[in-house]
Amino acid sequence: METTVLIIIGILVFALLASLFLYNTLIVARTRVEEAWSGIEVQLKRRANLIPNLVEAVKGYVKHEKTVLENVTKARSELVKASSPKDQAVANNMMTDALKSIFAVAEGYPDLKASENFKTLQEELSDTETKISASRNFFNSIVLDFNTKIKVFPNILLAQWFRFQPSEFFDADEASLKDIQVKF
Repeated sequence: METTVLIIIGILVFALLASLFLYNTLIVARTRVEEAWSGIEVQLKRRANLIPNLVEAVKGYVKHEKTVLENVTKARSELVKASSPKDQAVANNMMTDALKSIFAVAEGYPDLKASENFKTLQEELSDTETKISASRNFFNSIVLDFNTKIKVFPNILLAQWFRFQPSEFFDADEASLKDIQVKF
């Protein structure tokens, strides 16, 4: 009888330690998702802060391209206001479209394209877009890892018990998935 009690106690202790380990693993994975999301936010805020400078650099050259500048300003405002990953993804796509239009305007104004300020801002925005893309890829890989961890056995038991929810991926919108046509 004494051996049976020790075996039961040993199994219970093992189950408790395994549960603690699995719970801590899930907490670490969820925290990594939050940290990866903050990396995207940092880059989106960096880009949003560059936009007023870009608008000012372009304003003098394209006074009659008011709609383009208003779209960029509106997109920046939406990006700053967005709070959830989904809202920020939508605002990010809106900003990308607005920036494409402002660079298209620059093609029509050789003086603007040649402006040192515009070149610098264009390089900064290109660098920021690269960083956003890298942050987005990192975030999505972390989300994949987290979502997988909460769906596999035995983690799923603890995940359901402690109400862990899958995280959303940072998705591109349909417009950004279309081929870009370059015409000369």
